[in-house]
Amino acid sequence: MKTRHLIALLLAAAVLTAWLLWPRGVPVDVVKVERSPLTQSVVATGRIATPSRIELGTQVTALIDAVAVREGARVQAGDALVKLRATDADAAIEQARSQIAEAQARFTQLDAVGLPVAEQAVKQAEANLRVAEAEYQRAQALVAQQFYSPSKLDEAARQLDNARAQLRTAQAQRDANTPRGAERATAQARLAQATAALDTARAKRDLLTLRAPVDALVIARDAEPGDVAQAGRALLTLAEDGETRIHATLDEKNLRYLQLDAHAQAVADAFSGQSFDAVVYYLSPAIDAQRGTVEVRLRVPTPPAFLRPDMTVSVEVVIGRKPSALSLPLEAVRDVDGGSPWVLLARDGNAVRVPVKIGLRGVGRVEITDGLNEGEVAILPAGGAVDGDHIRIKPPRGAPGPTPNLGR
Repeated sequence: MKTRHLIALLLAAAVLTAWLLWPRGVPVDVVKVERSPLTQSVVATGRIATPSRIELGTQVTALIDAVAVREGARVQAGDALVKLRATDADAAIEQARSQIAEAQARFTQLDAVGLPVAEQAVKQAEANLRVAEAEYQRAQALVAQQFYSPSKLDEAARQLDNARAQLRTAQAQRDANTPRGAERATAQARLAQATAALDTARAKRDLLTLRAPVDALVIARDAEPGDVAQAGRALLTLAEDGETRIHATLDEKNLRYLQLDAHAQAVADAFSGQSFDAVVYYLSPAIDAQRGTVEVRLRVPTPPAFLRPDMTVSVEVVIGRKPSALSLPLEAVRDVDGGSPWVLLARDGNAVRVPVKIGLRGVGRVEITDGLNEGEVAILPAGGAVDGDHIRIKPPRGAPGPTPNLGR
């Protein structure tokens, strides 16, 4: 019995000693304030955009005879892409050419026939007038001598008036056939009208051949031979060749960090392992009130070959970089998004609240610009310690914990 009591007393003493020697205080995890490279960036999601997108359509309703390209084809400015049935347009062109030929023949007729005949008619009318004048004078003299009755003089006067009228008509006809005359002016007007009709017919026929307005990539084809093209309906969609761009949106709270010419790294979702450079060139002056986002546009100076219009890309815009920044993990800084960030430090076995100022925010780390020194130990919030608590620092994960000194 004495032996059993002795063993029990020894065990009780050992437990009491272990309890007295075991470290006390709130167990906490800590990290050190260290210097390291730090980069701050914002991430946005966007799509690859081309300088412009062109929907190629027709202004008239016509049957499609041929479509020369398919999706993915590259075209040059002026290439014929779609041909529409042009039977009526060709007939109108031939009709206009005939009208031009007729108008030109009229000029030939005026020069070869009209003007010479008119000049001869004037000469004949002048001769007739001279005869009528002589006959009138003779009749006047004979009536005065009472050889003719007065009616004979009236007849001679009428013939003289007719001769004068015929001369005026012949002269007018001759004048109309001269280079500045009415007949030539009429012929000139008919020729101009026929030429305009030919230009109109050709323009209408040109509308029936749809050509590439710029160098571009065909990204959609919505027409086949035999279809009826409707005015205003897109037959082909083209993406203009030129500078590759990214149109992205990001949360408006990041707007204060962005600036023009900021450099970025982009990666396409379809080629996640191949990043490429981009540069910010446009920040929208307006905010999307529905989504609380702002549009950002970036240029891609050297686009990789795999980029396609409308590809989804993720963009990381670098807004700050320091090769050696005093920093802590993000979780160690309390109220980091508030107006008064602070850190709970481990000092002399106690938890002490220290206000800090922050700078760059990297991936998982925050720059401390004021309030802490390199090497100080910050308490992570997981342990639940508060300002003034007596603390016990936990050993790093994987390290052996403290063992009580039980004695012998």
